[in-house]
Amino acid sequence: MSLTSAISTAQTSLSNYATQTNVISRNISNSTDPNYSRRDAVLTNSLIGSQGVSIQRAQDTALFVRSIADTSSASAQDTLLTGLSNLKNILGGNDYESSPSVLIATMRDTLATYAAKPAEATLAQMAIADAVTVANGLRDASAAVQTVRYEADKEIKRQVNTLNELLARFETNNNRVFSGTQTGKEVSAELDERDSLLKQISSIVGVTQVTRPGNDMALYTSDGVTLFETIARPVEFQASSGFSASLKGNQVFVDGVPLGSGQGANTTGRGSLQSLVQIRDDYAPAMQSQLDEIARALVVSFAESDQSATPTLADMPGLFTWAGGTIPAGATIEAGIASTITVNPALIQSLGGNPSLLRDGGINGAAYSSNPTGATGYSSLLDAHVLALDKPIAFDTAAGLSTSASLMEFSAQSIGWLELNRSDAKSASESREAARFRSVEALSNITGVSLDEEMSMLLQLEQSYKASARLISAVDEMLQTLMAAVR
Repeated sequence: MSLTSAISTAQTSLSNYATQTNVISRNISNSTDPNYSRRDAVLTNSLIGSQGVSIQRAQDTALFVRSIADTSSASAQDTLLTGLSNLKNILGGNDYESSPSVLIATMRDTLATYAAKPAEATLAQMAIADAVTVANGLRDASAAVQTVRYEADKEIKRQVNTLNELLARFETNNNRVFSGTQTGKEVSAELDERDSLLKQISSIVGVTQVTRPGNDMALYTSDGVTLFETIARPVEFQASSGFSASLKGNQVFVDGVPLGSGQGANTTGRGSLQSLVQIRDDYAPAMQSQLDEIARALVVSFAESDQSATPTLADMPGLFTWAGGTIPAGATIEAGIASTITVNPALIQSLGGNPSLLRDGGINGAAYSSNPTGATGYSSLLDAHVLALDKPIAFDTAAGLSTSASLMEFSAQSIGWLELNRSDAKSASESREAARFRSVEALSNITGVSLDEEMSMLLQLEQSYKASARLISAVDEMLQTLMAAVR
């Protein structure tokens, strides 16, 4: 080897070491960035035997696809669990102390005590107070359910806006990746950014990615609707200004195609959007329907009938009434009745009413009185009210519970339905989060930066650098000796 080729080799080595050191330094500085994939500076030989450095980005396509899918699944399940927990909180949390079941049970006990001592005016007032608490609880719960729907609707709008922004950024980034690949530019940073955008998109909506020639990429929802192909496709949604029991929410459209909602407590949804739609359009309305059926049953159970020898008057609301002012049809949900149910003012003493009418009847006039003489020992009507709460009646199948049950049983089933769905959602959330964590961890083990490995490589490069430096020094001494001999 000539002195010229030796010094050229040493200079090339120093240049390669500088590139490798720069790559390792970047790895170390980005070791805490979860969206950064490790770079490897690999020595390569050209056709003429010269060495160069090729920068390769660590990646595992199969694991990345798996992590994206698990992120979508975990995000959907966590969103559903949050929504169901919000519905549970409406009823008082773990003990369900604000639920209709608990409030009606308290009222029933007071009524039974009043029936045992019908002459006690204080017990009459206590029974009316408990009834007021039941009505207030139903109205408050109904309003809170609609608030949950409204908040879910607002969150859908916010996430749709975020998704459109992410898709626009993805389009810009994908164009940079494609053009850089075409021109032979190193695009590792752009690929990191694209992967980061994919993770964010997948948490909102399920994503299937297709990589095409030139590092180009197309995105589709888990249902096969195009999200991005050359250009970002529009995601559209019109938020509602408010909700009621009879108002439905608007659909989310992806490239003109409606986005479906998830199904079941172990939701089939992918990404938070589908679970938000599921809470807004499935679970919250189902809970509203159950509240409406409980309210309807209360109005029916405490209704007054014409007590004349030859009844001609229609049954009328008794202890409980509502905005409709009539007895609702049997086994049919009266949408929104829970939001307007009240205790009949004729029974409320502070409004000029007479609490004893609960014992005697006649809230709607003398024709409806069961105790026209006002006997203080009369308890038949109160006993009938207590028995009515445990008497099977028909409920609408659309409420999702038993179609034949007592009011007490139906209200208890409503709690059971919510708790079962929330419990199943929680178990599924824990399982899916564990799956997401494992897939992300496995991907990180391959693409992440290990400080120990990087520092070890730096030490090796230091030794190689010293060897090249000694070679240059030796060549320099030889050249000086040669020049001295020539002189």
